[in-house]
Amino acid sequence: MLICNAFCITTAILHIYQTCLGIFLDCLHSLHHKSDSWDDHIRILKIITDMFLPHIGLSELEDECFSQILPKAVTVFHSMMKEVMDQAGGLSSQNTELCGLLRNILQGLVQIIDALSTCVRHVGSFEEAPDLDAIRSLPTCILKVLRETFQHCKDSEEVYCSRLSLVADLLQGLFKEAYSLQKSFLELLDRISLESSASEEEVSDIVTVIHSLLDICSLISNLDIALHANTWKFLIRQSIKYHSLVEEHLHHHDISSSLSDNLLASFHNCVELAEQIKHIGLQEAKQSPEYKLFQKSAKMCRFFANTLVHYIKEFKFFLTKCCSSFHQLYLQIISKFPPSLCAPELPTALSEELKAAALVPMDAFLLQLLSLRPFAEVALRQDLWLRPEQELPQCLLLVSIMGQLSCQPEEVMQLWFTGSQFSEETPRLPLYQAVFTSFRRCHAERNVPVLLPGVMLKGQAQAQVTLHQHFCVQLCASVAVLPPEHFPVLERCLVDAVLQADTQTALLATDVWCFTARYGTAELCLHHVLLIAQLVKVCTAERYQSFHLGLLLKRMVSFMTPNHQMELIAQFPPSELENLRVWHHILLRALSQDARHRVQTEILDLTQKVLTDWQNGGYKLGQVDKVNVVLLSLLVVVREQASVEEECTLSAVKIVTQLWSRMSPDQIQTHPVLQFTLQLLLSLSAVLVKNVKPQVICQALLCLDAVVAQKCADQLLLAALEFLSSLGKVFVPPDSQSQILPKLSGLFGVLLADRYWLLHQHALEAFSYFAENTNHEEVIPQSLFGEEIKTEVVNYLSKTVNAKEDVDSRLQRLKQETLVIQQHNETLENNKENVSNKPTADTVEDTEPCPKKARQETSAEEEYSRYIQTAESALKALQALTEGKANTNAPPPPWLESRLRELQTLITHISTVRHTT
Repeated sequence: MLICNAFCITTAILHIYQTCLGIFLDCLHSLHHKSDSWDDHIRILKIITDMFLPHIGLSELEDECFSQILPKAVTVFHSMMKEVMDQAGGLSSQNTELCGLLRNILQGLVQIIDALSTCVRHVGSFEEAPDLDAIRSLPTCILKVLRETFQHCKDSEEVYCSRLSLVADLLQGLFKEAYSLQKSFLELLDRISLESSASEEEVSDIVTVIHSLLDICSLISNLDIALHANTWKFLIRQSIKYHSLVEEHLHHHDISSSLSDNLLASFHNCVELAEQIKHIGLQEAKQSPEYKLFQKSAKMCRFFANTLVHYIKEFKFFLTKCCSSFHQLYLQIISKFPPSLCAPELPTALSEELKAAALVPMDAFLLQLLSLRPFAEVALRQDLWLRPEQELPQCLLLVSIMGQLSCQPEEVMQLWFTGSQFSEETPRLPLYQAVFTSFRRCHAERNVPVLLPGVMLKGQAQAQVTLHQHFCVQLCASVAVLPPEHFPVLERCLVDAVLQADTQTALLATDVWCFTARYGTAELCLHHVLLIAQLVKVCTAERYQSFHLGLLLKRMVSFMTPNHQMELIAQFPPSELENLRVWHHILLRALSQDARHRVQTEILDLTQKVLTDWQNGGYKLGQVDKVNVVLLSLLVVVREQASVEEECTLSAVKIVTQLWSRMSPDQIQTHPVLQFTLQLLLSLSAVLVKNVKPQVICQALLCLDAVVAQKCADQLLLAALEFLSSLGKVFVPPDSQSQILPKLSGLFGVLLADRYWLLHQHALEAFSYFAENTNHEEVIPQSLFGEEIKTEVVNYLSKTVNAKEDVDSRLQRLKQETLVIQQHNETLENNKENVSNKPTADTVEDTEPCPKKARQETSAEEEYSRYIQTAESALKALQALTEGKANTNAPPPPWLESRLRELQTLITHISTVRHTT
């Protein structure tokens, strides 16, 4: 009975207490809202939070207290902050009244923040975690106050200028209170959990908190590193914690952009600090403020990189519109590391720290983006515009992607390897084509050359390799694990890369194609060789595509089995003139013995047949094209000296001797087709020089002297230098020296004096080879027409290096060259003739060989000139034989005198007919 009475009395007392408390609170709320004095507001707020708040239960906090006092507190806080901003301009040490006013206001702001902290501590004192509904007003008001406080602290230097010292202590106190409030507030929010059935209002409240904290992050990035990092950690943690509830409401673009901006800011800060430390010296700088700040910035860089990767992993399909900025982020970071030409030179230790912080996470960053179609569309755009310093990073990006695709699902491989398939898709290149295209744009980097870490080999130190080697290894590694269904696309990309204008890119494609052929079956290799041979056959010889295809064919044939080599011969027999384009590019030593013998024999027989037909047809100019085709094939045969049979060599010498007697300098100057004939004859003579008779060499030098005196093609001059240098290997008989050696020294003198750098360099090389091998040393000084040329030759022979180009000048030159070469390649590819006749893998079977040139008839005067010069050359050679100047001991045959009388009668008859007509 007594217990019941006591309980009733206690209940009544509590009821009276709560009633009185409610009355007091109502009175205070009324005063709080009606008062116009900031001091009154703050005093009332402190009374409520210090004296009444501890007695209010969790379920009554929102309705009884927070919703009543906090909005007004925020309004007061805002008005006080505005007053500070308005009055700060007049602050000075002499204006003590204003100084005191501002200090009082700042102290009042601190008190409001302290009152909010009391509210947070009270909510956190309950054992059970509060529902968000129970404290709905608290997060919104706290975040507004925090944002305004941090904004003021961030702008303090601009607001107070030189008078900042007058209030610095209070600003520091204000920041510390805000820091403490945010810390305890985030701890409180961490305790709150929303169920999957949470209301839309609760979800909206959480989303508002996350977005508000995102705004705060932008303010505190330069105020406090720890606060900045902890705020981001909480923001990401809450986003992932309520993933399914908030994923459709979050501003994903703003969050990812802010993370990217912070990552770049901390990264660039690290680079700047590292450059400063480099000038100080690393050992001395380890105790410096710069080094400690560098370490903190590197830590933040790593944090933001890993946080961004984590966020993309959780919300990647909501980030499709951010793919372009992600692409740029990757390029900007990679561009600051070697081998990029714009990467700063940093101490090794700092560079390694920076790599660990920013570069290492980029692999994980890319891995998360591989499945996003918009990212593939950005990275594989055909018309992708990049700054010059981003070309190499784009290359490395594509190679990195290529290395990660092997462990991806089929749909991801399809996305990257096949390119766009339908017109309604955003156009994108197949990955392999994009790699070759990107490599082509890195002209300066290829020519420096930049170096990258090579593949680690067992028992060997890691070496630095060129860009070409790096790309070749990565491409081949990708091909090795490529699913069979993607090989048709690979083959098309290789064909396109070989047929484009940049030779270094074509060489890279050739390397990859050769690996593909060797990695596959012998039948695959045969299939590829037959395809390439057909492309070579339909492509005219003067085009760059023919040159690139020839390089590829030359290497591929060596991978074929002997039986398949015989099949190649059967498909493209060398006995047919139209097939010789194929055999121009094949190294005969790569063939089996039987195949080589058959090719040599058929080419030699065809060459002799074409020359006989030309002779029987009256040496018509229109047939010279055919002669040049067979001569080029003959050159391929004789260059294989180790494998050429003696009979073949003798036949080739006979052909060369016969052709030199037909060479007319006047006609050569008039007809470009004859210049190519002369070029081939010079190259053939250079190879066969030890078997060529002195009178033939004399004929060649006479013809060459007349041609060089006029303007002629660079290729012809290069062939001339090849021939002249080969003469160092032969001994000229004494009776021929007076005819040969002066011409030889004169030609060397003319070519050494040429100022075109390419010809000049080849002339130095050719003359040096001749000088090192010849027995006729008197030719050497007679060839040097001036002191300047003599000095250049001496420097070349002694391998004296000219003044080296400094790095910056060389880079500028290479960049200028890049523009010129790009324009040249584009001109080649845009040329209507090249485009219209360019062979492709899809049209090989339907393409007909290019028609032969129309026969060109010579004028009567040209015919006379050619025949008279031929007769003159033959008579001079005969004179050398009869006078014993030739390299022979045989006496003249008995029939010579009678034949000479017949020739004299013929000459008299021709002269008589001429006068009669």
